[in-house]
Amino acid sequence: MLFNSYIFIFAFLPITFFLYFFLLEKRLLVGAKGLLVFSSLFFYSWWNIAYLPLIMGSMLFNYVVGNSLNENFKKVRIHKKSLLAVGIIANLSLLGYFKYSDFLIENFNLAFHGSIPLLHLALPLAISFFTFQQIAYLVDSYRGETAEYDFLNYALFVTFFPQLIAGPIVHHKEMMPQFASKWNLVKNYKNIALGLFIFSMGLFKKIVIADTFAVWATNGFDKTEILNFIEAWSASLSYTFQLYFDFSGYTDMAIGAALLFNIKLPINFNSPYKALDIQDFWRRWHITLSRFLRDYIYIPLGGNRKGSFRTYSNLMTTFILGGIWHGAGWTFVFWGFLHGLALVIHRFWKALGFTMPKLLAWFITFNFINIAWVFFRAKEWDDAIKVLKGMFMTVPDLGLKLTLLAPKESSNKMYIFLLFGFAVVLFMRNAMQWRSYFHPTKLYIAYTLVLVLSAMYFMHRPTEFLYFNF
Repeated sequence: MLFNSYIFIFAFLPITFFLYFFLLEKRLLVGAKGLLVFSSLFFYSWWNIAYLPLIMGSMLFNYVVGNSLNENFKKVRIHKKSLLAVGIIANLSLLGYFKYSDFLIENFNLAFHGSIPLLHLALPLAISFFTFQQIAYLVDSYRGETAEYDFLNYALFVTFFPQLIAGPIVHHKEMMPQFASKWNLVKNYKNIALGLFIFSMGLFKKIVIADTFAVWATNGFDKTEILNFIEAWSASLSYTFQLYFDFSGYTDMAIGAALLFNIKLPINFNSPYKALDIQDFWRRWHITLSRFLRDYIYIPLGGNRKGSFRTYSNLMTTFILGGIWHGAGWTFVFWGFLHGLALVIHRFWKALGFTMPKLLAWFITFNFINIAWVFFRAKEWDDAIKVLKGMFMTVPDLGLKLTLLAPKESSNKMYIFLLFGFAVVLFMRNAMQWRSYFHPTKLYIAYTLVLVLSAMYFMHRPTEFLYFNF
C-alpha cells in the first residue's frame, strides 16, 4: 500500500485514525495500541502477505534477545556480549539471505567458474529498515538504554506504519515515551492540521515532481543507448531530483501521518542539496541513516580517536557498508566508496586549513553528488558508463534537441522542471522549516488543499517509491 494511493488516503488512514482515538476516548489504551499494530501489519502485508510471518518472527526474536540483554532482566544467564553478537549476526543473516544471496552466488560463479543456480528471491518490503532499527534496539539494550518488557509496545515501536516501510530509522527511546505520554492520548487539532499540511507537501513532491523527473531519468538510464551531452546531463540531474523529491516526499508523508497520532518522527532531510561540503551533505541527507552509520559502525570502529589513518579507514569502511546496505551490486559498493573517499579528502583538506568560496564549494559538492548518483541509479556498469560518457566525452551543443529523452514538444517542459527543481532545493523552505512557521490559519488550509488537489490531478500516472527497493 503506497502513501500516494487512494486506498491509503481515503480509507486506511482515516479509518485507523478514527478507530484509534475512539478506543482512547473509551480509555482502552491497550486496545488502541493493538489496533495500531494490527493496522500496521495489515499495511505491511498489503504488498505480500507471504512475508508477514517474516517481520513477526523478526520482532519476536529481537524482543526476546533485547529483553535478555537488559540489565534489569535476570532470567537468561549468558554473556551479554556474546548474546548481542548472536542477535546482530541473526539479523544480518536474515537480511543477507534475502538481499545478497544472488549477488554472492553470481560473484562466486564468476570467480570460480561455478554454476550454482540463483535463488531469485523477492526482497521483502522494508527488510533493510526494520533490520537496522532492531539492531539499534539490541545495541541500546546492551548499553542499558531500554527498559521495555511488553511485546505489544515493542511491536508498535517496530511496525508503526508511517515509518515502517522506508524510515526514518527511529530509536526506542524516541518513540515509546511519546506513545506513553498522556498528552498524546487525545486529539490535538494543531497536530492534525500540521500533519495534513506536511503530508500534502510530501504528496505533491512525490506525485507532481518526483514522478515527472522519473520519466526522463528512466528514458536516459534504461531506454536510450547513446546520450549526447545535454541528454546525459538532463538524465543525471533528473535522477538527482527524482531521488530527492521521492524520498524526502515519502519522509514528509511519514512525518505528517505520524503527527495525526501525536507522534513526532525525527527529521530525515534538511535541504541536503544546499550543502557546501560532503560532510555537510551527510548531516542533511537521510539523517537517521547517517546517525545509524555513525553511532553503530563508525564510532564502534574507533571513529576519529585513533589517528588520521585509522579515521580515514573507518570512514571508508562505514560508507562502503552504507553502499552495500542500499543494494546488492558493485555499483552501490562503488557509490559508497566514492562518498567515503570524498569524506577522506574533505577531512584532509580541513586538516591543511584550506577553504574555498561558498559558491565554488557548493558547485563542487553538488556536482560530485550528482555524478555519484549515476552509479547509484545505474542497473549495470554499462549504464553508468553510458551516462558519464555522454556527460564528459561528447561535445556540448546547446542547439541539440532532447529527442531521445523526451518528445520535442516536452523538451521545454524538461528544462522548466530542471530549473524548478534547482529553485525548490536551493531557495525554498523545506518541510521542516515550514513546520516552524505553521499556524492553522485559512491560508495554510488553502495551501494544503492546493497541494492535495494538484497531486490528485496526477495520481493516475504509474508510480513507485525508490526506497522501497532498499
